[in-house]
Amino acid sequence: MQNTTTIDTEQVRYDAVADTQKHLRQHGASLCDLLDALDDPAGFEAFCVLHSGLAAPFPDADTVNAALRDIRRIIAAQSASLLERISRERNLYAAEAAHWHGARLSDLIARFRHVG
Repeated sequence: MQNTTTIDTEQVRYDAVADTQKHLRQHGASLCDLLDALDDPAGFEAFCVLHSGLAAPFPDADTVNAALRDIRRIIAAQSASLLERISRERNLYAAEAAHWHGARLSDLIARFRHVG
């Protein structure tokens, strides 16, 4: 007899990864543009880890969660003055994009809270 807690945990993991995949299909290009504008190699590396993790035949929820957390941390660490400069130089609403993506990443990360 299977433990229902195990089944529930696996379903949460699957759902959290699926939600992340769906989000990246819709908003991954915008997130990539923001990370490129930030010119922080760690941000782009975390995005690549996330992308490759989701491309695996059986994505690992822990890897996906860690990459989301890294990206959110990198976005949150940006100063207002840097985001303002990016907005002027690249004609990109960097502050708004950082807030929007940060909030969406937080939403996705919250889906992983029962994954462990």
